[in-house]
Amino acid sequence: MFACRLLLPCCLLFFASQSATAQVPAATGAKGKKANTAPEEQIAFSSVHVDGPYIAMTFDDGPQAKFTPKLLDLLAAHHIKATFFVIGENVAEYPDIVARASREGHEIGNHSWSHPNFGKMSDEAVRRQIRRTEDAIKSATGSRPNLLRPPYGSLTARPKRRIQDELGYRIILWDVDPLDWKRPGPAVVRNRIVKETRAGSIVLAHDIHPGTIEAMPAVLDQLEAKGFKFVTVSELIQMARPGPVKPSPSD
Repeated sequence: MFACRLLLPCCLLFFASQSATAQVPAATGAKGKKANTAPEEQIAFSSVHVDGPYIAMTFDDGPQAKFTPKLLDLLAAHHIKATFFVIGENVAEYPDIVARASREGHEIGNHSWSHPNFGKMSDEAVRRQIRRTEDAIKSATGSRPNLLRPPYGSLTARPKRRIQDELGYRIILWDVDPLDWKRPGPAVVRNRIVKETRAGSIVLAHDIHPGTIEAMPAVLDQLEAKGFKFVTVSELIQMARPGPVKPSPSD
């Protein structure tokens, strides 16, 4: 089910589409670059400026039968809430795992039904992907999602506005990507996340790769040791403040 997604990682199209990405007013990326002030502000987010060492951990492409429950056990042990951007066909196969994640306080976001490239699809086809996944999530959790992560981060300005206006979604991208889809090994995944994460970061990872799950205990331990506090994406957005992104607590 997942092998096809390894051929074209999310990050490649995400970086190719950054010219169309918007953030909160005065928000910046992890490197402190000046924010995009296009009309789509507050529709798309890759990071958020916050007053404090808050970050959002996000996990894509699940649920997966073995790895997602293991990750949920780890998050529960750390009392950490994360955001899961789930694939609709996987939600339909493993609704109990999604229900558990929601019941334990994690946020569930829409990541399409079958992980296609929205940038190459008609508006109606994109809408069907979103709606079908939305129905599966609502059936599993009882709640409708309001966050969308387009596969590969591929979505131009016009459909972003339509998805927000017509379907009520915010578009969530990321500013920390360990490239775990390449399966570089747990130590590399850990080091990349810990090194790149800053206050207000939205961290991308995938709960379908064994190396990612293996890396997570050390990732969480080291981020906590640096003083970071974990919140869901929606909570992070609610904390948004004007101004540049602050350095990490340990800088």
